[in-house]
Amino acid sequence: MDNRQALGSWLSGPRAAMEDAGVDFGYRGEQLGLPEHGPGSIARPGRRLGALAVDWGLCLLIAYGLITQGYDTATGNWALLILFVMSALTLGSVGFTPGKRLFGLRVLALDTGRVNPLRALLRTVLLCLAVPALIWDRDGRGLHDRLARTVEVRI
Repeated sequence: MDNRQALGSWLSGPRAAMEDAGVDFGYRGEQLGLPEHGPGSIARPGRRLGALAVDWGLCLLIAYGLITQGYDTATGNWALLILFVMSALTLGSVGFTPGKRLFGLRVLALDTGRVNPLRALLRTVLLCLAVPALIWDRDGRGLHDRLARTVEVRI
């Protein structure tokens, strides 16, 4: 391996370097029995972050307009509480939040397909803690999804 290849592998990351060495990781969701593309495939990070941004913006608007009557330090805390309630209720009932619906995403339980309210509550608590959502596995699922045994897919 010359210096150019070593630098290239460092820039592209360890996964690309391992794939260049011949390791086959498969596609995201293959281990879960999900399709590679289209409906039912693992949601890509851009869509997931976009959906979260829409949900957060909606919760900020509600907190700003209805609760705090202006932006102050408590608005963010109220928005987090509203996000918690909204996510727990909507994921446990219909399987998506307004932002997820807008971006064409849905949360499913791995074993039953439908997320029960307790799983939705666990997933939402972990999402609001933020750190579990930032730790991803090779399928692109956050730690909050792994612990709640859920997966976010395209619809």
